[in-house]
Amino acid sequence: MRLTGIGSRVVLGVLLVALLISGCAKGGGAGEEFVFGVVLVGPYNDHGYSEAHFKAAEYAQENMDNVRFVYLDKMNSADRPNTTMEQVVDDMINEGAQMILTTSDDFAADTDVVAAKYPDIPFVHFTGDHAKTAEAPENVANYMAQMEYGKAIAGCAAALKTQTNTIGYVGPLTNDETRRLASSAYLGASYCYEKYRGGDADDLRFIVTWIGFWFNIPGVTLDPTDVSNDLINSGADVLISGIDTTEAIVVAGQRFDRGENVWAIPYDYEKACEVKPEVCLGTPYFNWGPSYVRLIERAMNGEHAQTFEWEAPGWSNINDPDNSPVGFVQGDALSDDEKALLDEYIAALASGDAKLFVGPLNLQDGTEYLADGVDATPDQIWYLPQLLEGMEGASS
Repeated sequence: MRLTGIGSRVVLGVLLVALLISGCAKGGGAGEEFVFGVVLVGPYNDHGYSEAHFKAAEYAQENMDNVRFVYLDKMNSADRPNTTMEQVVDDMINEGAQMILTTSDDFAADTDVVAAKYPDIPFVHFTGDHAKTAEAPENVANYMAQMEYGKAIAGCAAALKTQTNTIGYVGPLTNDETRRLASSAYLGASYCYEKYRGGDADDLRFIVTWIGFWFNIPGVTLDPTDVSNDLINSGADVLISGIDTTEAIVVAGQRFDRGENVWAIPYDYEKACEVKPEVCLGTPYFNWGPSYVRLIERAMNGEHAQTFEWEAPGWSNINDPDNSPVGFVQGDALSDDEKALLDEYIAALASGDAKLFVGPLNLQDGTEYLADGVDATPDQIWYLPQLLEGMEGASS
């Protein structure tokens, strides 16, 4: 990730040498306070995507000396229709921010515009690729974690549990990111359905319904509560969430309380299962904290650069809070046998014995995507143009 240097270190004297050493051990340093700003698309406490970023900002503040963050949440057209990214960043810089983190795919264009206004301020846009395509100003970096693996694990958990052989996927809007994540869940489900259930993946239904945005905007998107109920009514007994909020597990919990055998896999936030543990098969989640620390350190050290980073899980322990950017918490609704099989699949992903995006694979319209035995290139995965053959739902 690119992080341009903006805050200077001020050595306070020999009496603070011990504090300097301690600060370096924590990932920061003693001296002038360094302030970073975080722009969140949803509520900071949404039990989903925005809360995961908020927790990462807290992690950085707690693990670095003389580092503090300011933030604005609910930065979207429904909650703040008259607020612009430029206004938000102006306010943050006036509050002392020396670095800006924008955390939604929806912020890509606005991040570039405002970064051009402040060429000496490091900007990091999470989930985008404008630095990769050289479309962004030089002070903008992109960062994304390889959630494809987290989604594949979610798909495996769903395939291990389903009794109707039907999985519903509550998707946000449609773009390259959301197609590749939904497809990763499908690939994980297909693999585990065949290997551990002894079934034929062609007999497994995987239905995707897109609501139109990362969370519900009344009158603009489909209502994710209605979509979740419709998927269950269509035969799905496991819902996988691809949106930023918790409607899928809430609806599954309501149906469970009425005596139905339904389960859910929420998204983004490590503790999302707490919404309804009885139906939760697990949660693929982002652990942005270590990347925040690394990016802020680069900015503080004057090492920010226009870079694109797509970071793999820490396979030695995907739930290591100080290392892995992607994790998966197994849910209470999995049996001990299902948990053991899921662990086996995770180990196979880690070793490379189980792969994602390897041929033969076709796109949804039947055209060849990958020939037999061919591994997809990173760009073929990143810019997945359609859902995969066998998936139900629109590709665009």
